[in-house]
Amino acid sequence: MFEYLGDRLSGAIKNIRGMGKITEENINDAMREIRMALLEADVNYQVVKEFVSSVKEKALGLEVGKNLKPDELFIKLVKDELIALLGKDAVELETKYNPTLLMLVGLQGSGKTTTAGKLANYLRKKQSKHPLLVACDIYRPAAIEQLKTLGKSLDIPAYEEGKKSVLEIIEHALVYAKENKNDYVIIDTAGRLQIDEALMQELKDIEEKFHPHEELLVIDAMMGQDAINVINGFHDQLSLTGCILTKLDGNTKGGVALSVRHITHVPIKFVGDSEKLDGLSPFYPERMAERILDMGDIMGIAEKVEDIISEEEAKDQAKKMQSGKYDLEDFLTNLKQIKKLGPLENIIKLLPQARKMGLNHIEVDPKQMAHVEAIILSMTPYERKHPEVLKASRKQRISKGCGRPVEEINRLLQQFEEMKKMMKMLNNGNFKMPF
Repeated sequence: MFEYLGDRLSGAIKNIRGMGKITEENINDAMREIRMALLEADVNYQVVKEFVSSVKEKALGLEVGKNLKPDELFIKLVKDELIALLGKDAVELETKYNPTLLMLVGLQGSGKTTTAGKLANYLRKKQSKHPLLVACDIYRPAAIEQLKTLGKSLDIPAYEEGKKSVLEIIEHALVYAKENKNDYVIIDTAGRLQIDEALMQELKDIEEKFHPHEELLVIDAMMGQDAINVINGFHDQLSLTGCILTKLDGNTKGGVALSVRHITHVPIKFVGDSEKLDGLSPFYPERMAERILDMGDIMGIAEKVEDIISEEEAKDQAKKMQSGKYDLEDFLTNLKQIKKLGPLENIIKLLPQARKMGLNHIEVDPKQMAHVEAIILSMTPYERKHPEVLKASRKQRISKGCGRPVEEINRLLQQFEEMKKMMKMLNNGNFKMPF
């Protein structure tokens, strides 16, 4: 996500790194690079023009103090302007109605039905809500079955009445929701290959009769600048309250995210950041700007970890690391937890300076993690608790037991010791990220 844009912006900022002061000359060089980076990332031309002009004007007016470097000030300025473009503050879903009626709209192929399932899953897991999915795409073959299958896999009810009138289906679904105490009703409407009169009339009829509390446009982030026309097309005829950008984990340049709010004034409320059904995240402008500038997203990592490890477990492990009692048994537990986070490379990309350290293109072979697990499981409980006893004869036995060479066992033990040292430094507050 945003790797292309981030790489280009980082390159542009290098133009003033190491300079003694900010001048019009070095700012012009940097802004030329930034302008090209934004345009090539499919950011709208008008947005690029305003962004470049604003950054340049503010940069030339900056007073550089003795303790601050020009490039640090410039990066902060670029970050602040990116946050302003992305919407400044996160805009949350409506919560004061029960049930809250959400209508998802969008073109065919934008991932609307899957997003309905992801949103229901998010509301249940993160906000302890009891959502109801409603199948109102009565035209696309298998759309109703797709929503029912999603609901079944998530253990979330999916209401459907086949190919009846959409207005009747919603009316009956709202009665069902009240009877069954569903506090969110998510309507999956029909998509089209393009915006047309029939589609809009059906959506306007729903809006007029039921007044949805949220009207969310689901849009494919890979559309590029065409996305702006689509958003404006829907917004001109409907009262959109926000949009959900899907497929931000794919091969997208990310320009649409920087253009949407500024041009259409429709806030981005969620982004689809993986194909899994838990791959939907609230949109935080500041955190997104930091990711673009390779500052990482530690909060994002923390939120993912919260889902798989309790606060008590985290404290217990922190104490072990600090005291030096962290062993291979604990490491094996962590390994199993990490596997639940999804692809490890997606987590690594959230670390500060991931691009600078070349970690953004890293690919972690799941087989490698399986090999590590096999090595540790081939040890006795005592050996896992006391890895210092692992001498040549024990390593030979472990090697035969797991089918991996002794060299791999040695490498694992070396990495484990290095990790223990680093974690102890982190917990003692003696470790600083190189930024």
